[in-house]
Amino acid sequence: MPEQKVIGVLFIDRFADWEYGLLAASAVEWFGARTVSLTPDGKQVTSASGFRLTPDRSAEAEENADLDAVAVIGSDQWTSDAPPDVSGLLTAVATRGGVVGGICAGTLALARAGLFDKVKHTSNGRDWINENEAGYVGAENYQDVPYAVADGRVVSAPGSAPGTFALAYLKTLYPERGSDLAQMRALFAKEYAEGS
Repeated sequence: MPEQKVIGVLFIDRFADWEYGLLAASAVEWFGARTVSLTPDGKQVTSASGFRLTPDRSAEAEENADLDAVAVIGSDQWTSDAPPDVSGLLTAVATRGGVVGGICAGTLALARAGLFDKVKHTSNGRDWINENEAGYVGAENYQDVPYAVADGRVVSAPGSAPGTFALAYLKTLYPERGSDLAQMRALFAKEYAEGS
């Protein structure tokens, strides 16, 4: 039996409720992963809708040496004057070959950690990311698309694309599970194909 992968899902105050559910649930239910919730200081945070989340751990790199992957969830707090610095965790996971992903404003944490330096990536729009992280390294690699982009072990997505974010992230983490990924894609595509 393959070794269980551990995915850290990183939240900060006012995190976007819709951006992590499909990824986290699919990772556990379909792919057998274990997910752990992280916040920068290990303290409770509140979502955009007012739900409270008590994390499993802090986002300190030393506390998360077992992570195979980490996903940074969006929040308007990433665009504040004093956003949390989670670069240590992100670079530690990336350095050991793990998957690092960011969705919506969570992509700013990846830009600040230098993870977009040499990879194609996306966010909430070219103008938006440049307004919020002017002159970040790798800006020339920006892809202005409405869906997730995976390049190497880095996955990024606009906040409007939680479905393709989940799919691209899991495809990067589980490249050998192509048939399961195809089933997942087909299942969720039906909602848009058949909905009115």
